[in-house]
Amino acid sequence: MQIGWDNLLDLVSSVTDLTWANVLMIAIGCVLIYLAIAKEYEPVLLIPIGVGAILANIPGAGMGIDLRAIASGEQTSGVFYPLYKAGIETELFPLLLFIGIGAMTDFGPLLANPRMVLVGAAGQFGIFGVLLLALASGRFSLNEAASIGIIGAIDGPTSIFVSSKLAPHLLAAIAVCAYTYMSLVPIIMMPVMRLLTTKKERLIRMPYIERPVSKRTRILFPIIITLLVGFLAPQASPLIGTLMFGNLLRESGVVDRLVKSASNEIANVTTIFLGLTIGATMVGTSFANLQTLIILALGILAFVLDIAAGILFGKLLNVATHGKFNPLIGAAGISAFPMAARVVNRVGLEEDYDNFLLMHAMGANAAGQIASVIAGGIVLALLVK
Repeated sequence: MQIGWDNLLDLVSSVTDLTWANVLMIAIGCVLIYLAIAKEYEPVLLIPIGVGAILANIPGAGMGIDLRAIASGEQTSGVFYPLYKAGIETELFPLLLFIGIGAMTDFGPLLANPRMVLVGAAGQFGIFGVLLLALASGRFSLNEAASIGIIGAIDGPTSIFVSSKLAPHLLAAIAVCAYTYMSLVPIIMMPVMRLLTTKKERLIRMPYIERPVSKRTRILFPIIITLLVGFLAPQASPLIGTLMFGNLLRESGVVDRLVKSASNEIANVTTIFLGLTIGATMVGTSFANLQTLIILALGILAFVLDIAAGILFGKLLNVATHGKFNPLIGAAGISAFPMAARVVNRVGLEEDYDNFLLMHAMGANAAGQIASVIAGGIVLALLVK
């Protein structure tokens, strides 16, 4: 009987310890799960993050990861604490994901149309624009502003890698922001694309001329990019190195088992652990505050600026090519691969059912993937002593 009373007292204590912040974060976790299942917005990411957020905010469960407490040495244990120490603090999870991303990425469209590199570079404007804006607000230090700006990479692993080095106490808000906006790419991109382009521009046809890319070129590309970026921005070497390693596995054609493992088992297991760990950092007491809301607002601004800059650069290319370049392609110069390219193609087809922009957009999107990693490396090179 005594055991029954003890259990009842534990239950009452657990309920009374529940704060409004815990309730809010549990609700947000449920919303993320809903978006993943009902709307199919990046379900492989949002379901683990949502579940992690729910578990982290159950009083007494010991499943939350309070980043401020870890930084001050007050938290040294917890169910997900070992995953955080092993995979996030050491940057292991983002790097493993990049191997998988590289193994799944076809850089052929970019190699067939190298000028798309310029579009990918233009698509990183939001990173530096928001960095300056966050710094000018006076609420954030330079390292914090840089970590917030990197949300504009629209690349979860890059955001985690950079913020874990520059501002680990903001990791939860930045990671959740990056992955949530990645899942909302179609919703965010389409209004901006329609607003900044005219119907005449959206109707521009760009027939795709198939340019053969030799196997030698495909193999040399990841090696050359790794060396080039490594010498120019050494801090980006872990990111670009793992991305290109995965791509080299793919293009070599002799290690199918490794390619399948990198793009399936390793990527899937890492995604589960990463999602749960990031969700576990969404502890109400440290996450639900004004600073997080500001980061979320700056994050979406970075996303919009990326898309806008890409489209405006596309307009410039349109002028330079005497009306032969569709500015919609510029919107694909972000790192959300391949979803951004698919959205661009979809908008083009809505205006003209025979206007296929997918391969052009894939080239710009692949360039954006590389450019976002380089941008993250540049930020680290400038700020990490």
